[in-house]
Amino acid sequence: MDKNTVLGLLLIGAILIGASIYNSPSRDEIAIQKHYRDSIAAITKVNQKVAVQNQIADAVKSENLAFTDTTASDSVKNVALQQQFGSFYAAATGSLENYVLENELLKINISNKGGRITSVVLKKYTTHDSLPLTIGDIDSSQFNFVFNNQNKTINTEDFYFKPTGKSFSLAGNDSNSFKLRMEISPSQYLEYVYTLKGNSYLFDFKVNMVGLADVITNKDKITLDWKEKALSTEKYKDGETNASTIYYQFNEGNEIDYLTEAGDKQEPLEKKTNWIGFKKQYFTSVLVSKQGFQKGNLETIGLQQSKKYTKELKANLELAYSGSNAVTYDFEFYIGPNHFQTLKAFDQGFEKQIPLGWGILGWINKYAVIPVFNFLDSLNWSYGIIILVLTLLIKIVLLPLTYKAFLSTAKMKVLKPEMDEINAKFGSEDPMKKQSAVMELYKKAGVNPLGGCLPVLLQMPILFAMFRFFPASIELRQKGFLWATDLSTYDSIYDLGFTIPWYGDHVSLFTLLMTVSTLLYTRMNSSQFSGNAQMESMKWVMYLMPVVFLGVFNNYSAGLSYYYFLANMMTFTQQAIIKKLVNEDEIHRKIQEHKKKPAAKKSGFQAKLEEMAKQAQQQKDAKNKK
Repeated sequence: MDKNTVLGLLLIGAILIGASIYNSPSRDEIAIQKHYRDSIAAITKVNQKVAVQNQIADAVKSENLAFTDTTASDSVKNVALQQQFGSFYAAATGSLENYVLENELLKINISNKGGRITSVVLKKYTTHDSLPLTIGDIDSSQFNFVFNNQNKTINTEDFYFKPTGKSFSLAGNDSNSFKLRMEISPSQYLEYVYTLKGNSYLFDFKVNMVGLADVITNKDKITLDWKEKALSTEKYKDGETNASTIYYQFNEGNEIDYLTEAGDKQEPLEKKTNWIGFKKQYFTSVLVSKQGFQKGNLETIGLQQSKKYTKELKANLELAYSGSNAVTYDFEFYIGPNHFQTLKAFDQGFEKQIPLGWGILGWINKYAVIPVFNFLDSLNWSYGIIILVLTLLIKIVLLPLTYKAFLSTAKMKVLKPEMDEINAKFGSEDPMKKQSAVMELYKKAGVNPLGGCLPVLLQMPILFAMFRFFPASIELRQKGFLWATDLSTYDSIYDLGFTIPWYGDHVSLFTLLMTVSTLLYTRMNSSQFSGNAQMESMKWVMYLMPVVFLGVFNNYSAGLSYYYFLANMMTFTQQAIIKKLVNEDEIHRKIQEHKKKPAAKKSGFQAKLEEMAKQAQQQKDAKNKK
């Protein structure tokens, strides 16, 4: 480069340097810019923290704790969790794990989320379609305690419990006892202890609250929230729904009550209760509190639109709380079949959840039918044969009453010609005198007009008791006979493919046989209704009833229809034998001889009837004279 070029470059450099110095900010301007940058950085940091806290809160609520912002510090997360969950914030994060306790009867699945039982598999039972029978599932059941931590509501379902003691595998463990803790610290925790009692459907559940006197700020009570959507396990879902409800036992007098099965029900518990039972058709879940539940509220909700569930059962229960650093609640769970002898063995009134009927109906089932049925069951016969033998034994016991009813019917048949003469003499113009003449005929002949009705009425409690017994008997569940694959529910020989109102969508052969045999029985005994207008109308009612029952029994237990069919057929046989033994000519001769005897003293009932008829006739005569 020559001299001029070098000089030019120096001048340009000088100009650039001078311009840079001239345009550079002053000290005050530099301070303002620095303050602006710092402010922007601070605002950005705050916004990031808020975003992270919101993300944490949303993630906690949705049980998805996989935070995407890796820049969020543990302290920020802890602050957010503490704001939501108070002293128990450390237990609000974790990953789902499942533990198993089992014996020969039960497989109990326990989740670390909430520390609760999520489901129980009854090993000796299956559903109607041969799947493992499970009580409850993780999506439809709840079991959690609710209490206060200062101004925060703590619900155990939001927290992760940790197993204590030896190391447990996630698949299960071989111990009969299992402990889970929701910890604040090693000396402050809420602990669940599950303990199996050998091979039993009954197991212990204990809740220990240790070092939480200053943490749990409830004054005198905490709440237990128990809910279950009952899974459908049977062939006839509507039958399951109608049989599902909540039973409970009051502490005072051990009185047992329940919510009516029909419709949705809600009922407060104002008195102390010992246990609450979520009763399904053939299985039940009972929670026993050894300290007792102080108060509560029960509710049942039908789930007719659901294919998976039958009814939602809810119990919100209050437990007394002392506020000390060592609080223990002792519970027992029974999760198993509604089998009378199994439930009765626990001596806590569990068996009263089986609807055997009220009053005399329950007594007949408990003290007569069930013992005989159990004895026959011990012989390992087919249940179809057991029902046949049971029906035969009942008919033998009732034979004296059946004989007396038939004999009374035979006497009325012998008197029919004389009854016809009285009807022809008085007609319908003078019913009072006709009734008086009929009563006089009965008295002379020594015939009790109610003699045929009373034996039948005395048999009715047994018929009604069996109506309760068969649908409630888990022994018949999934036990087949002939074309019926399950005697506990309806038998179907043909599926219609559509539903007939009142009748159903199938044809039950046992119900048809029962209906036809009942109509034949009514036909055989219709002669006793002849000659009396009121009894003639009763005859058509007797014909109508079996037709009505055809629709009712079409969806009922096949075992029940089978029993009624057998009972009718045995009645036909008894009547055929008795008819050969009873000589109507001899009955007529004895009646005529009785007429010759001096009139017997009137019974109080007969005298009352005659007096009423006499007064009615006098009133009629007085009215006619006017």
